Amino acid sequence: MMTQELIDLLEGGNLDALQSFISQYQPYDLADMFNQLDKQNQLRLISSLPTTLGAEVLEYVEPDLQYRILGQLEKEKTALLLNEMSSDMVADLLLALHPHQAERLMTYLSTDYQEKISNLMNFPPDSAGSLVTIDYISARSSWTVDQTLQHIRKVGHDAEIVSYIYVVDPRGKLSGIISLKEAILANPSARIEDIMRADIISVPAQMDQQEVASLLSKYDLIAIPVVTLDNRIIGIITVDDLIDVIHEEATEDFQKLGGSQPLVEPYFKNSVWSVFRKRIGWLLILFVAEAYTGNVLRHYEATLSEVIALAFFIPLLLGTGGNSGTQTVTTLVRAMALGEVKFKDIFKVMRKEVTTGLLLGVSMGIVALIRAEFLGVGIAIGSVVAISALIVVIWASIVAAVLPLILHKLKVDPAVVSGPFISTMVDGTGLIIYFTMAKIMLNL
Repeated sequence: MMTQELIDLLEGGNLDALQSFISQYQPYDLADMFNQLDKQNQLRLISSLPTTLGAEVLEYVEPDLQYRILGQLEKEKTALLLNEMSSDMVADLLLALHPHQAERLMTYLSTDYQEKISNLMNFPPDSAGSLVTIDYISARSSWTVDQTLQHIRKVGHDAEIVSYIYVVDPRGKLSGIISLKEAILANPSARIEDIMRADIISVPAQMDQQEVASLLSKYDLIAIPVVTLDNRIIGIITVDDLIDVIHEEATEDFQKLGGSQPLVEPYFKNSVWSVFRKRIGWLLILFVAEAYTGNVLRHYEATLSEVIALAFFIPLLLGTGGNSGTQTVTTLVRAMALGEVKFKDIFKVMRKEVTTGLLLGVSMGIVALIRAEFLGVGIAIGSVVAISALIVVIWASIVAAVLPLILHKLKVDPAVVSGPFISTMVDGTGLIIYFTMAKIMLNL
């Protein structure tokens, strides 16, 4: 409905009514409508928007569409929009394009801005440096508060945020930080170096973006400075960029826990063939791994032939072990991602999970015993099922607790220990436990 109204206004040519309509919406909402327009109306909309708003709208658009729009606008408008977009977004756009396309857009940037953007493009994709925006406010330690506030009034409209002022020495090294509130409330003649805080929380450009997100969350910051090895500030990372990182990392972990390689593009932008390729690898591995369950059954064929009733409870025990392991691994992988659990905690985790598994196992064993009684297989077989359920749940808890921590120590993403992987691993060992208990308790 809103999009159709926008289309009518764009095609009607009533600029006053169009501006009135646009003023009602945030950049994200306009970008959502922009994506639903045809090519001609997309160009009309971007051309009609003030430069600042147009740049914000483009930041919510996919790189290929950004390039197509920028390439069809007048050169002056393209230059204005590109130079108005935040530096991290410009770097992301240029990295997503073919080198020749990136080179073409680079010519619209000022020489100084080109150099800064080129530096940002050299950082690894998942590092702090790749998220940096150079649009921040810095001040010299020798300045007075009044000089600093005058500087903010002059350059603040180009900054990503004005909440923090980063204090640098004559060599460009980060030496302190002061909030805008502190600057406003301070004596205008006070020197910045006398009121700044020197205990700065900063991150090296090479740090993994997930660790940066954890730090920002831990200290409740809205931005964090990024520095070189010699403590020169190269830019800042704002909370909105790290929210995107947290979202991407959580999505990736969920997909891995489901036994699939993570999708790079949104779901509907992936072809069936792409989804197939992401899933088939793990499915084949798990299919082959599951084959040893059949070998276990064949090994205990004689035991099964003597007591057919044992077969009734195989799906029950396998499902219980797999579900218990999946619960444990999901909880632990998330706790590790949040930094709540580390490898040094392995014995504490084992103790906690074994105790929890014992309680769960006793509960499941009681239910299994009742189930066996309802099936009328006798107390002996019911006891085998109950004891086996207890041991299988404890075993699944141990495996699911230890494996992610070991993989993390080996620098392997623990999310690859997916629910299907744990289920497959526990299935065969669960059968061995079950039939071993049957042979012991039933004297087979």
